[in-house]
Amino acid sequence: MALMIAAYRLASETFDHPLHLGVTEAGPPPAGLVKGTAGIGALLAEGIGDTIRFSLTADPVEEARAGRQLLEALGLRERRGLDLIACPSCGRAEVDVIAVAKAAQEALEGRELPIQVAVMGCVVNGPGEARGADLGIAAGRHKGHLFIRGQIVRVVPEDQMVDALVAEAERLVAEGVEARLATADPAAVAEAEADRRSLLELQGDDVNHSQVRIDRIRSRIDGAHDEDGSEGE
Repeated sequence: MALMIAAYRLASETFDHPLHLGVTEAGPPPAGLVKGTAGIGALLAEGIGDTIRFSLTADPVEEARAGRQLLEALGLRERRGLDLIACPSCGRAEVDVIAVAKAAQEALEGRELPIQVAVMGCVVNGPGEARGADLGIAAGRHKGHLFIRGQIVRVVPEDQMVDALVAEAERLVAEGVEARLATADPAAVAEAEADRRSLLELQGDDVNHSQVRIDRIRSRIDGAHDEDGSEGE
């Protein structure tokens, strides 16, 4: 893959001909997808390449899907289908984010909805972190907080999160963002804020104990400096 990138860079500097990008013999997914995306994506980001081809040991449909998704992610092609994003989960997550994201992906795939949908584990950070998404849902205290472009529009029971997300996605595409925001439940924002404060009170600001980890790393670094005599140099 590194050789492929170097070769195409050299070719682009040497002559002015269209370049067809691809990582040959990348192998089966997921490794093949990683290699192809790294090689093709790096070059496209530099403005190198005119056509692309993912070479995967898989159904050719998977190759076409990977190419389309890469071009959409880089903003080189208008989104035609679903782009589902999700948080990686953390100690503050109120639901099984992996399971909810998978269920949402399966429910929304194939509906040809050209929107970005976010599945977030908690209402503390979710709506703000994913405010760039067209639509999203964030968990909180056995509820799902549905939001559009970061604005909370309604609250649903936890077991209805995916169904509510699918229904709102279809309405959003059919009616538009402004029309759907106009239907927002006025009480939803206050309920989301109450859940957010409740979670903060229960879990604190540093639910992942980040400061403790940082202090440990610093102490190890300081200890290593003391051992090799570098302190004070």
